Amino acid sequence: MLFQLISEATEIDFKETLEIKKPKSWLKSVSAFANGIGGSLFFGVADDKNIIGLDDPQTAADKISEIIREKITPIPEVVLQPFEENGKKLLVLQVRAGRNTPYFYSADGVKQAYVRVGNSSVPAPDHILKELILKGNNQTFDSLSTTHKIEEYSFTLLEATYRERTHLTFEKSDYLSFGLVDTNGYLTHAGMLLTDQNSVYNSRIFCTRWNGLKKTSIFDDAIDDKEFSGNLITLLQNAGDFIKNNSKVRFTKKDTERIDKPDYAQRAVTEALVNALIHRDYIVMGKEIHIDMYDDRVEIVSPGGMFDGKAIQDRDIDTISSARRNPVIADLFHRMRYMERRGSGLRKILDSTAQLPGYTDKFKPQFISTDTDFIVVLKNVNYDSLAVDQDTVQVTVQDTIQDTVQDTIQDDLQTKQESVLSFCNIPRSRSEIQEYIGIKNRGYFLSDILKPLVDTGKLIMTLPDKPTSRNQKYIRADI
Repeated sequence: MLFQLISEATEIDFKETLEIKKPKSWLKSVSAFANGIGGSLFFGVADDKNIIGLDDPQTAADKISEIIREKITPIPEVVLQPFEENGKKLLVLQVRAGRNTPYFYSADGVKQAYVRVGNSSVPAPDHILKELILKGNNQTFDSLSTTHKIEEYSFTLLEATYRERTHLTFEKSDYLSFGLVDTNGYLTHAGMLLTDQNSVYNSRIFCTRWNGLKKTSIFDDAIDDKEFSGNLITLLQNAGDFIKNNSKVRFTKKDTERIDKPDYAQRAVTEALVNALIHRDYIVMGKEIHIDMYDDRVEIVSPGGMFDGKAIQDRDIDTISSARRNPVIADLFHRMRYMERRGSGLRKILDSTAQLPGYTDKFKPQFISTDTDFIVVLKNVNYDSLAVDQDTVQVTVQDTIQDTVQDTIQDDLQTKQESVLSFCNIPRSRSEIQEYIGIKNRGYFLSDILKPLVDTGKLIMTLPDKPTSRNQKYIRADI
């Protein structure tokens, strides 16, 4: 019974006992599950899934319900289910994915929303909190109005592209009906991303063709390097041209015909680029789409993980619901026949790649998502036929993909360090800081988060002569 419930849960957390005096230890997960795709807490079960049991599950259930009503705002939809395993009584608290996000844990006058990162519940970063607020108000970033009037901008490329791809004229009324402008004549964020002018700073793509299989120095090992900015149609065209110009079409002769063998399927490239532009998180400032081409693959990395929070590598892409972070932009790209509404882009990437001459399963595209990024890896189906010195090239595709994931982890580490600096605007203890950013492992926190900030002078100890004092606190250096 226990393992069946675990296998059916979307996300999981285990608690040996019900902590009443320190309910934050499990209410963080309630908040995170409600803010994400839902999940289940198993009370009476250790982290290693060893069954401990509860002495009085009915009293525990009553207390869980009471504490959730007192500490979680708004109250999430939960179901408490008692059951028995090997003669021991347990409780499973099922938390449904909420519609009224964000769900806050409230205590001592402080409200904090949590989200899941891996197997931990951590405070929601600012950009995710903003997205949760929009979701709870049934709004999206691309549909929000800006302070810019439509008459201040032109849309020549949009109108020409729409006419070319649909054989229809883009009428003035379409700007309102398509969600690019509001009833008062102010452009939405979707409208701003489609002007002829470079209106949105982080509407950019960085493209690099590396020499070899790894990313090294851009000055020494980049065969080609371009930075594109502008509206979404410009970015799609320029990025597509960059990949085309840095890949090849080989051919093989048959008795009566010549068969072209492109490195990458054009349809797969277009679908991957459209996916990156449509589903990226534009709330995150200071980040942009990156395209890195190597001898054996193309990696397309866009800001923003899966919109519903669950990693793509843990899912069947044929059953993913069409949840769209930017539905206004997605709808317009559908009208221009760049994509379909039903969310089949990833399947098209797989299918079009599989149709290439020379394809085998080892060239199957890969999809990877973290809490901060979405990565598409397209593999060069002609790579094995190239003259490669195997004695000098010992890097596998899996190794290099791991490098990309490690880069993403490094970005997450930097985000945590920035959160610490923001939190330490007044002196804070080690335990306060560690709890704030939601890291349970003290050793990891000290070695990877706190010590680097102190060593670089960004954090200052209030008792520098007594670094191990129990009264030691830390404050940002520029305060």
